[in-house]
Amino acid sequence: MRCPFCQHEELKVTDSRMTPEMNAIRRRRECLQCLQRFTTFETIELSLQVQKRDGRYEDFQQQKLLKGLDAACQHTKISHDQAVALASQITLDLMQRQAREISTKELGEMVMQKLQTLDSIAYIRFACVYRRFKNIDELMEAIKSIQPKDAKES
Repeated sequence: MRCPFCQHEELKVTDSRMTPEMNAIRRRRECLQCLQRFTTFETIELSLQVQKRDGRYEDFQQQKLLKGLDAACQHTKISHDQAVALASQITLDLMQRQAREISTKELGEMVMQKLQTLDSIAYIRFACVYRRFKNIDELMEAIKSIQPKDAKES
């Protein structure tokens, strides 16, 4: 690594901390030549391939997962910070599986399972995009499947 200011190679780490999402290490560094300080982040590279519906493979991207979660959670009780934590938890779950690939179907089901316990509106929004409902009946079935049992009986 080089200093972004003077390109000198000798640096020292002045502080190291975990990020709040627990998925990266934040390091404060100081150049030993120009004495400028800067921050770097170290993250674990997850070499996981996602098999798309059309059969293509692409690298898993936590940012792409977070973008989908943010869209589903917009205007719900789930904050952006909670969505970040959820994306980090799903990424951690994927790392612990030690599988080299996952289908979009499996990944979508993981996300929906976690969203269903947090917020029903976010769950339905995500399900609408993920499951690609073809008509209102399919949407109504998804809504009925998450309603509490006592609400179904009345």
